[in-house]
Amino acid sequence: MQRPTERIDMDITTGTRASDAERAHIADLLGRHLSDGRLDLAEYNERLTRVYATATREDLQLVLQDLPELPKTVAPQSISRTRFPIWQQIEGSAWLGVSLLCLVIWAAISLTTGEFTYAWPIWVIGPWGAVLVFRVLMGWESAAWNRHRTR
Repeated sequence: MQRPTERIDMDITTGTRASDAERAHIADLLGRHLSDGRLDLAEYNERLTRVYATATREDLQLVLQDLPELPKTVAPQSISRTRFPIWQQIEGSAWLGVSLLCLVIWAAISLTTGEFTYAWPIWVIGPWGAVLVFRVLMGWESAAWNRHRTR
């Protein structure tokens, strides 16, 4: 028995052509099966190749025939968004990593000389951090990102 949560609600008649959106949906389902461990990478690649090579809807369903049905996913509109877009999260992580590295180098130099040396990491950490904070507070990029995501 097919549940509409996993299968595309299609009127499958012989030779009905599949759309790119239907192929993308099947590819997404295959990706979920891969991440759940039901498919290995080689089989996933083989099935994905079949998905994008097929022309009919019934052939698309054959790709999923031996796989169990997946639970319904949350609609994209109701997914909670983080406050920061992914690129700001990456930039913040890079800033934190470089800041820690600079502090470790400065601490190692200070320990080997036996006294605190000039606190040069402030010139790396401060301006870069100020720019990141300014960009987050102004929200220009986040506003553009939210407009893009809601379209």
